[in-house]
Amino acid sequence: MGTSGGGAGGALRLPGLHGYAAEFSPYWPGRVACAAAQYYGIAGCGTLAVLEQNEAGIVLLRSFDWNDGLFDVTWSENNEHVLITSSGDGSLQIWDTAKTKGPLQVYKEHTQEAYSVDWSQTRGEQLVVSGSWDQTAKLWDPAVGKSLCTFKGHEGVIYSTIWSPHIPGCFASASGDQTLRVWDVKAPRVKLVIPAHQAEILSCDWCKYDENLLVTGAVDCSLKGWDLRNIRQPVFVLLGHTYAIRRVKFSPFHATLLASCSYDFTVRFWDFSKPNPLLETVEHHTEFTCGLDLSLHNRGQCAAVHSGSRREQELQSAAEGCLLCRGSNTVSFVIPTGKDIAKIMQDGFSQIYWHIFVGLISFFSLALFFLLPFAFVLVSHSIL
Repeated sequence: MGTSGGGAGGALRLPGLHGYAAEFSPYWPGRVACAAAQYYGIAGCGTLAVLEQNEAGIVLLRSFDWNDGLFDVTWSENNEHVLITSSGDGSLQIWDTAKTKGPLQVYKEHTQEAYSVDWSQTRGEQLVVSGSWDQTAKLWDPAVGKSLCTFKGHEGVIYSTIWSPHIPGCFASASGDQTLRVWDVKAPRVKLVIPAHQAEILSCDWCKYDENLLVTGAVDCSLKGWDLRNIRQPVFVLLGHTYAIRRVKFSPFHATLLASCSYDFTVRFWDFSKPNPLLETVEHHTEFTCGLDLSLHNRGQCAAVHSGSRREQELQSAAEGCLLCRGSNTVSFVIPTGKDIAKIMQDGFSQIYWHIFVGLISFFSLALFFLLPFAFVLVSHSIL
């Protein structure tokens, strides 16, 4: 582990891990949880890292390991120490950062990767929703040992699930079937289906100031805003990314501001109310940028995670570039691993398949490295 940068911005590296999600604590300014995986999530373990920014830079407060890759993380809305992660084995894990070991509980009902998890933010309910590659979303009460309901309808993997910050019991899901769907926990069937893109949708988010406005980010490199009262056409379309958009987040401080991150290595900031909506492009990352969040406490503070690739010196320069681009209001969590292969990637989602291929090669090469001595011993004994 290493750190770079100081003051109000900087970077932290966790070697051997690929970052998938980051989320600021709703209780502690500058504290962020990061979900990560080895070998691009197709083999190896996962790590939940809890990080904090202080005057000395970014420090690792606590880390927990799981026996499969971790793809998403969400903070509890009623306990400042509790988080939930989702993992490649289809399970959800509840962690307590006040304890040194964990998890406290494990819920395993999804039959494929649990790729997203979100804790409801509306008052009067403590509910969690998860989305999976098994094409289902599940509703959970953390105090109950099993899911309360399973939502079926998507015809592709679910990449993102997000609660409405306005309407109790209402959440949205984004899927590889190219649709955005809105659900009510009181009804088992989908409430609204929006054919939002002609490509896989990897992320969605709900506007904090408008209960009818959502945004989607997709493999077609576009961001689209949707008014639930009229879904015939998007209310805005934002273009600029050159590869698939991995995560999108509305600002908690401004109704028309949002941020997105992409496999094109960039984080972009937008104001969809302006004629020229792209406000800024931050290019300090050296690999696919997968996780993104905006602070609830500090205006303009952003956390992003990616799988870095280049030499240590270049990563140091990337962190300094982050500080220059965003001034004193940016935090970047840089998670390096693998080789600099991005230059030969094809457009769209094939980037992921190439990463999977490289991860498999790395995994089998490592296995072969450990097995060869045993094979040599066996052959020697048979000859003797």
